[in-house]
Amino acid sequence: MEATYHEPDVLDDLCPARQVLELIADKWSVLIVYALGEETRRYNQLQRMIGGITPKMLTQTLRRLERDGLVKRVVYPVVPPMVEYSLTPVGRNLLKLIAALCQWAEDHLADVQAARLTGTQSAS
Repeated sequence: MEATYHEPDVLDDLCPARQVLELIADKWSVLIVYALGEETRRYNQLQRMIGGITPKMLTQTLRRLERDGLVKRVVYPVVPPMVEYSLTPVGRNLLKLIAALCQWAEDHLADVQAARLTGTQSAS
């Protein structure tokens, strides 16, 4: 029996594209891709840049991004070991969208805060 090809549709609960969406919809994934930008960075640099991320979450998210082909990890054979992270071509392509999303969040912060304040007052 021949498999039938269906166009990806993230609104379909059985569509595998949802797994990709879940990867990039995670707050820490977005912030790591944004922090890497066009530069190669070391683990400690990323940890200092991304406020509030725990070492465990940074490690887990970097591993997931590497596994899914968005981040490249290079280990240099020195003592102590030196590890650098950078975006792959797929990650750099995603960066364009994430940079726009982050800019939107910064540009509309006041609007969202005002709506929350209004919503809180009207619910009282």
